[in-house]
Order: sequence, then structure tokens, then C-alpha cells
Amino acid sequence: MYTGLRKPFSNCSTSILKGVLQRYCSTSLCETENVVYPPILDLSRKSQRRRKEEEWYSKIRKLESVEEKLFGINMPHYYGWKSLFLEEGRILHRSLDHTQYITRTHLVNDGKLPLVYDSISSTEQMDTLIQTVKPHIENIITFEYCSRLREEKVTGKLEEEKDKIIKNEITRSLVYQINRIVLATLASSTPHLLEAEIDFEPRIEAFWFIGGIESSTTSQSKKNTSSLEEYINEPINIPVQYVGSPILQLRHLIPLREIISLVDSTNPDLTVPKFKYDPRVLGYTFQHKHATCIPGFWPNDPAEFGLLSYHNINEIFRRPLDLGNKAITVQAILASYSWLLSQACYQGFSVGTDITYPLVSQTVLTNGQMWSFCAYQLNTILLHADNADENPKRNMCWITEPLKLFDTVENGQIHGFNEDVLRKLIAFYINTPVERTNVNMKPYLGETVKHIADIEDPERRTWLEKGFKHIMSNRPRHFQQPEIHHWQKIYIIDNPTRPMEKRRDPWEFGFRASKRRMDDHLPIYVPKCLRENPKKRKVGRWAKTYYPDA
Repeated sequence: MYTGLRKPFSNCSTSILKGVLQRYCSTSLCETENVVYPPILDLSRKSQRRRKEEEWYSKIRKLESVEEKLFGINMPHYYGWKSLFLEEGRILHRSLDHTQYITRTHLVNDGKLPLVYDSISSTEQMDTLIQTVKPHIENIITFEYCSRLREEKVTGKLEEEKDKIIKNEITRSLVYQINRIVLATLASSTPHLLEAEIDFEPRIEAFWFIGGIESSTTSQSKKNTSSLEEYINEPINIPVQYVGSPILQLRHLIPLREIISLVDSTNPDLTVPKFKYDPRVLGYTFQHKHATCIPGFWPNDPAEFGLLSYHNINEIFRRPLDLGNKAITVQAILASYSWLLSQACYQGFSVGTDITYPLVSQTVLTNGQMWSFCAYQLNTILLHADNADENPKRNMCWITEPLKLFDTVENGQIHGFNEDVLRKLIAFYINTPVERTNVNMKPYLGETVKHIADIEDPERRTWLEKGFKHIMSNRPRHFQQPEIHHWQKIYIIDNPTRPMEKRRDPWEFGFRASKRRMDDHLPIYVPKCLRENPKKRKVGRWAKTYYPDA
């Protein structure tokens, strides 16, 4: 180094050069004493994939508004996620363990509601309310089952389908009338019911990831190469999409009080069955759907916490009794978990971001005569990857056995009316929400921008609002996803027996529809007369896009 410096600085003395070099070296040594080296990363395939997933979760967590977070979840797939499709009312046999596993739910098997409901009101007050409500409900049941004519309205249907429509209509009308009577009776003594919002047949949808599922034969065939052979049996994450619609739901400005604390939900005695098989072994299917989380209303509605929801179980009672009871439990768990998960998404929580406080819902499942009551507490939504087994928190479900509201209705008279059903139903209405003062309810939303409506830029606000509503509508793309036909799979991919076949489809040119991102398209063309500066040819040709960074 000294010899290199001596030539350009030929007029300088040796002592001066030595002093400069000593000062430079000492400064460099001082600077390297407190160096922070980057961590040594695990370069295995599994660790690389986990880091990539965590980076994506971190991007979604940093987005400010609720709508942008939900928008960001859909960014990786232009045609939507290929998700396990769960539909309300479509309950498959032997699916209880699977349902508990994909929702991480511990089922309390004592057939009772939590002890909290026993102390909501005194026995005298409850008996008074029951005697006030009972005659009105008896009149409704008599009218719906004996006096109201429906068969004349249902024409041109098969006998079995006609019977199904009439039963669903009776159940719906009975729930509407019972809800009206209970609200009118209790509103004067229970102020929170005056502030409750009522939704009739709302749209409930929820999206989440579940990990720990064994890879299917199709997934293994994709990994069946020498470099990926050791990962062939590695568990995978699968996306889950739930779609449902209750008969009626009530919601409020404030959430219901927690039944147990988050600390108690980590008790290892609260077991959750493991079901790691591919859900298709039970009969479930996968469909391409955009990820949607909708609790029955749009974001920025002030009443954003659920109080009570009614669900129709007419289809379940076509089964044998023992299978029907398990099917009711499956429907209660899926409906409660999905409703609370979509509410949590409106508070700023999402995939990869666990909730910081519990949420509680009350679910009533009925066909008019049989009634089952469920209380559900959501303690965690972190179910992807290893969290499906190692997450210490469990969600809790309490559900009663189906109870008969009445035995029969004959000649305008009700026989065997069960007041215990009214006692449980009124307890659900009386359960008062409690404001949580020391909890930040929206820790992952921006300080000034929590919803799209808070964005000041009108162009960006309008674009995001339109794009968000389009995704939530789940309408299919104008051009459908390119398809590989069965004969192509057999004769071109698996057995290349047609070498002279002309290539026409996108996949034959290397296009992979599953890898296409949401923003992978040509923007809207702006005509020259509408551009800000028409004289510049290449400036403003394409309309601006405001996709979230996810």
C-alpha cells in the first residue's frame, strides 16, 4: 500500500505518509470493533419458504387500511386462491374432527352453556320475562304451522322440493317473529338492544390458511425430482374459504365480554383432534375463489361486533339422530369461527397476524321446533404452518344438545311447550356487551387512515374502492383461466405421443396461470384527448394503478 501511494505523492516525505497510514488504520480498527454482522440464515428449502411467507405477512401487516389488507391477500393470484370450499348447510359425514382441526377448536362435551349465563339475571326476573314472552310465541307458532297458507304459492315443484321450501319458509318466518317479540319485550330493560343492528340473511364469508396437512398425490408428483425428493412428504398449507348466510344476525358497537381469559385458553388439557388428511377424502372440493372476509356488512360500519345469529338446520334433520347432532356441532363451529374471523379482519387482524384479545359470538341453530344454542370464543386465528399444532391457544366452543321448543301443534293447540328453550334464548339477548378500556382494538391499522374512505387522494381512494368491491363480489374474470384438457394431460404431458401437434394453448408456451399476480395485466389505455399533456406521446398513455404492496 505504501509503495502504491509513494508514486502519486512523490513530493511528500516518508514520515507524512506513515502518519496518514497510521491514522487511517487506527480509525478503521476503531470502526470495526462494534460491527453488527447479519445473522447466518438457514438455506434449506423449508426455511427459505418460511422466510418468504413471513415477508409477505409482514407486508400485509404494514398496510394501513382494512380494505388494503384484504386486497393484499389476493395479490399473489390473479384468478383467485385454489381453496378448500366450505358452504353452510353442506355438512359431510365424519367431518367433526376435521372441522375442529382447521379451526383449532376445543369442544366442551358437557352439553351445557358456560356458567356465565346462569348469573346473567335472577331466577325471578327470568321467570317474569318468560311468562311475558311465552303467550306471544305460542300464537306465532300456531299461526305459522296451522293458519298460514303456503302450499298454493309453491307451484311447479316436485313433492320433496316443495316440502323443503315450505319448511325453510316456516323456519325463517318463525325466527323473524320471535326476534321481533323478544326485542320488543326486552328493549325497555336492556338498553344495548336499542342500539343493535339487525341483518336479514346477510353474507358471511371468511378466508384463512391451515397448516400441517399431508401433501396429496398431485403435490407429491410435482416434487418427484431428485432435488425435491426429501421434501415429498412435507406437510403443506391449504387456503380455506367459507361461505354462509344465517337467517338473521344482530350486531353492536361493543363486543361481548370474554368467557375465559387468553391465559386459560393455553391450558394443555384443552385438546384439539388432529386431522391431517387431504380434505377430499371426506368429499370436500377445491375451487378457485378470491379471498373474501365479510361479516355481513362493509368496513367502517360502527356496529362491527356480533351479538347473536340464527342458522337454519332443516337439512341436518334429514339424517339419523346421532349423525344430526354431530352435524349441528360442525355447522355451529364453522359459522361461529367464520363470523368472528371476518370481524377480526375488520379490526386490522389478518393471515399471519394473531388477534390480541378474544372475541365472542352467540349462535342459535333451529328448524323451528328443534333448538340448539352455541357460545364460541375466538382466541387465535394463527393456524398456518406449524401453528396448526404448536400454537398454545385454542378456540372454545360450548354447545347444547338439540332441545324441542314444542312437541306437536294440533287443532290450533301447542302440546309440550318447553320453557327451558326460552330461558336460554332470553339469556343470549340479555348478555350485555362490555367496552374494553385498556385494550387497543385496532393495533395494526394506521393512525389516520383506517379505511379507504380516510384516504385524501380522491383518485387513489376511488380506484381502491372500486377494486376492493370487485374482488369482494367474486365475479369471474372476463377471460377464464387457461385449462389443460384431459386428453392433453394424457397424450401430450404424461405421454408425449403427438410431437407434431401445433401448440395453441398458453401453458404450452410456458405460461403458468397459478403464478400470475393480480397486477400482471396491461393498465387501462387513456385516449390522447384525456391526457394531462397530450403533446407528450408516452406520458400518461396508461391509467395509474394503486395496488397494495403485498
